[in-house]
Amino acid sequence: MAGWSWSATRARRKAGRYRRSGGRSLPEVAERLRVYMPGWKAYFQLAQTPRVFRDLDAWIRHRLRAVQLKHWRRGTTMYRELKAMGASEADARKVAANSRCWWRNRRMALNRAMPIAYFDRLGVPRLS
Repeated sequence: MAGWSWSATRARRKAGRYRRSGGRSLPEVAERLRVYMPGWKAYFQLAQTPRVFRDLDAWIRHRLRAVQLKHWRRGTTMYRELKAMGASEADARKVAANSRCWWRNRRMALNRAMPIAYFDRLGVPRLS
């Protein structure tokens, strides 16, 4: 096959596999959500499913919290940034202790540190 290279194929696979946040900050992600979420909400507004929209709002905030933790990367950075955001000592310590397993972090500790009002200040639109 002409033009085929094993190393190029491996590089493409590796680039696609390790792209986690795309290098975007949380305000940039919120800006992208502001663009398309109102249209998505308008398209599905005829559906009589308020609970589904509440669940989707919760899931979106969960993913945004995970993106933020992934950006902070290390436990010491997580601890420092959560304390700066006003989290309690215990909550910041619990979240930072799981820095290597950021997807499995304590739900309520992180929800207290990054409440719904935090995402409202960022301008993340709500579906419900």
